[in-house]
Amino acid sequence: MTIEQFSVRGRLADTGEGITGDELQLAARNHGMPLEGLRYDVTPPGLHYVLVHYDIPATNAADWLLEVGGCVEQPLSFGLTELRAMARRTVRVTLECAGNGRATLQPRPISQPWLSEAVGTAEWTGVLLADLLRLAGVREDAVDVVFTGADHGVERGVEQDYQRGLSVPEAIESGAIVAWEMNGEPLPPQHGYPLRLVLPGWYGMASVKWLRSISVIDHEFEGFQNAVAYRFRTSADEPGVAVTRIEPRALLVPPGFPDFMSRHRFVAAGTVPLFGRAWSGWAPIERVEVSTDAGVNWHEATLDAAVGAGLGAGLGAEGNDNFAWRAFAYDWEATPGEHVLTVRAYDTSGREQPIEAEWNRGGFANNTAQRITVLVT
Repeated sequence: MTIEQFSVRGRLADTGEGITGDELQLAARNHGMPLEGLRYDVTPPGLHYVLVHYDIPATNAADWLLEVGGCVEQPLSFGLTELRAMARRTVRVTLECAGNGRATLQPRPISQPWLSEAVGTAEWTGVLLADLLRLAGVREDAVDVVFTGADHGVERGVEQDYQRGLSVPEAIESGAIVAWEMNGEPLPPQHGYPLRLVLPGWYGMASVKWLRSISVIDHEFEGFQNAVAYRFRTSADEPGVAVTRIEPRALLVPPGFPDFMSRHRFVAAGTVPLFGRAWSGWAPIERVEVSTDAGVNWHEATLDAAVGAGLGAGLGAEGNDNFAWRAFAYDWEATPGEHVLTVRAYDTSGREQPIEAEWNRGGFANNTAQRITVLVT
């Protein structure tokens, strides 16, 4: 039997098909952030969402080398000591998995079965990617920059190291950093120890973990994770459009206390403070709306002051220099009975979170509005 025959192919769930054993196995390895974790401005590492494509590799900071090469004037190699001696930056960035919300789609793409919790915000410390590229000297014939991690596996029949590519302008102007710390401590193994890329504003698949090489190439990168995996498609045979920046999303901390199985909530009648976070990779959040009657009526929430991405982190698409989520609050005058809470976010680029997002075959960027069923007693 060949690798291609032994590897599981992507597919859509059959009508009425429940979560498969393969999906359950992925869900046990990877985890989202409990929504009560939205209370923290900065997510503790153990609560931050985790997605590991293959295995967490065995790594050692003492002998780790980051190679920078390809279409550069001077190929370079950096150990952790050399990187730490450079000008460091700390940036606060919200990362979200591109597949967040996938499990709620119909038909359901068979993959990591995320609901809405695949998100987290951390303070990442490292060196600007642009500084490393300037030291190496990007040549005029350079087109893309390829980032290779130490995790190795097979996906849809293709054996590969995990790799992602950016255009040269994206790599230099995005404010990306090569990070060795998360929330002031060395990166945990599941978050890329000892080095990872952090790309503000982009879905998490672009922030390559266990980073071991940066290669500048003279053509467009056509690796699996760019050209095949992370594409918006409605049919299997179309080339699709690349998944890039995070679409606007708002999430509430579920109020009251939960039913164990359904997670339905219970609160007492009266004033119920609602709190949550909103973010977008395209532009700063400018408004969040809350509905307590399943979207029939909407009320504007109060936004906290925005928190910048960090010192000199750089500007991304449409001038967004704020890549951390923004807190919002709303006081709900709760009356007895069953209610459905929902929220939606708007950013300054004119993008708004839909009540129902458009379907795509990979289940990417599903920012359908959150719904929380609450019984007021």
